[in-house]
Amino acid sequence: MKKLFFIPFALLLGCSSLKNDSKLSPGDQLIKDIEILSSDAYMGRQTGTEGAEKARTYLISRLKAIGIKPYPGQANYESHFEFKPRNGTNAIKGINLIAAIPGKRAEAIVISAHYDHVGTRNNEIFNGADDNASGVSGLLQMAKYFAKKKPEHTLIFALFDAEEMGLQGAKAFVNNPPLNIENIKLNINMDMISRNDKNELYAAGSFLYPALKPYLISTNPNLKLMLGHDDPKLGRDDWTNQSDQGAFHAKGIPFIYFGVEDHKDYHKPTDEFQFIHQTFFKDAVNTIQQIVENIDKSKNLQTMFREKLISTKQ
Repeated sequence: MKKLFFIPFALLLGCSSLKNDSKLSPGDQLIKDIEILSSDAYMGRQTGTEGAEKARTYLISRLKAIGIKPYPGQANYESHFEFKPRNGTNAIKGINLIAAIPGKRAEAIVISAHYDHVGTRNNEIFNGADDNASGVSGLLQMAKYFAKKKPEHTLIFALFDAEEMGLQGAKAFVNNPPLNIENIKLNINMDMISRNDKNELYAAGSFLYPALKPYLISTNPNLKLMLGHDDPKLGRDDWTNQSDQGAFHAKGIPFIYFGVEDHKDYHKPTDEFQFIHQTFFKDAVNTIQQIVENIDKSKNLQTMFREKLISTKQ
C-alpha cells in the first residue's frame, strides 16, 4: 500500500523548474507536466482539497510561463462556483481555470480537460496520471503552441474542476460563460489520452455532428484514430455524457471527445506516471493538436453545425 506523505509547498514548486520551461522540447515538457501533476505531492487532486489547490498553483504558473492570459475582462484565471454533491447536503466549492488566446474572429473553440481526480481513499493516493493529468498536460502543450501563432478563432483553454463529481466545473462554465454562449462553436475535450495497448485513440462526436468527420484524420502511422463511442444506442458504451463534453452537448454545442478505452488501472491507485505510454501519449497530443489547427483554419466553422442528425438533448 502506498502511504500518504507530504512535501513542503516551496519544495514542490522548486522541483517543478518552471524557469527552465522554455528550454524543454514540447514532448519533454508534456512528459514533465504529467509526471508532476500525478505525483504524490498533489494527493490525488480532489476538489476542495489542499492537493487541488497545489495543482491550481502549478497550473497557473504554467499558464503564465506559456504567456496566455485570463479571458479578456476577467481579473484572473480562476472562476469560482458551488454545487451540491450527489451524496451530501453541504455545498462544495470548485474552481475552474480559464485562459484564452484571442483570434481573428469572435467565434470560439473551447479546449478543455479536467484537472481534478478522486483524492485519497483508505490511506492510498489516487494520482490519476491518465485520468486526467494526461489531458491537462496535453492542453498545456496546445496552449503553448497556439500562443506562438495567432489562431483564426478565439481559443479558450478551460481547466475544469469537479468532473469526477458529475461534470460540475463544465456545467458551471456553460451556465455562466465569460462570452456569449452562441459564440462557442465547438468543444474539444481531452480525458485519458496517455495509454493504450493497441495505440488506439478514440474521437467521439462525429456520429452526432457528422460535419466533423473530414477533420478526424491522423497522419501518424503509429497511432490509430478511431471514431465511435458516440451512438446513443450503445448505452453505457456511449461516452457522450461521460466527461465534460456532456455539458456542452446539453447546450447544443458540438464536441469532439478524445480518450482511450478503460484500462486495468482506471480509477485505481495504480493509475501512475510509470504506466503511461510516453510515445503513444506524445503521438496522441500531436494528433489532437493538428486536428484542432485544421478545424481552426476552416472557414465554415460558423455554419458547419447548423444541421444535426439527432436531438442534442437525450
